[in-house]
Amino acid sequence: MEKEWNIIEVLRHSRHDWLNKLQLIKGNLDLNRIDRAKAIIDEIVVESQNESRLSNLQLPAFAALLMKANWENYLFQVEYEILEDTNAIRVNERELVTWANLFFDSLNASVAMEAENLLAITIVPLKEGARFFFDFRGIIKEKERIEQFLIDVSRFAIETSVKEFTEHELAVEVYSP
Repeated sequence: MEKEWNIIEVLRHSRHDWLNKLQLIKGNLDLNRIDRAKAIIDEIVVESQNESRLSNLQLPAFAALLMKANWENYLFQVEYEILEDTNAIRVNERELVTWANLFFDSLNASVAMEAENLLAITIVPLKEGARFFFDFRGIIKEKERIEQFLIDVSRFAIETSVKEFTEHELAVEVYSP
């Protein structure tokens, strides 16, 4: 069951993230690590640009899923990048969000708790739809669960293809017309 986020919770989490980033910058400045402080600022700028591009896709449910993913209790961190600046893409958002939620749940139940797990999502807008690349790096303990997920989601109208699948990597490409 997906958690319903109210505006106060969203603002609380957002404020917490910003305070952490500011503390990192301040700490590096206090230690006279100017280059590291500048690098953190550059990372914040790139993150904000991707957040803006994600918002411009006009896929509000999918954007919300990605923006709040790191506030959920997943055993992996989520990063995302949108390769082109575009105003909107046409996809079946309901199916995409359902697929992504099922994928996140399957991945979360399959990875090692003690590992540094990262899911990088790259979005490539196209004239008729979009390609989504889900690249996981970490430790997968239960490959069978993910294999079953991949079988189960074959009923969706979006195309899913596995590019790589080992105990430490999973690369899945999704095309949504």
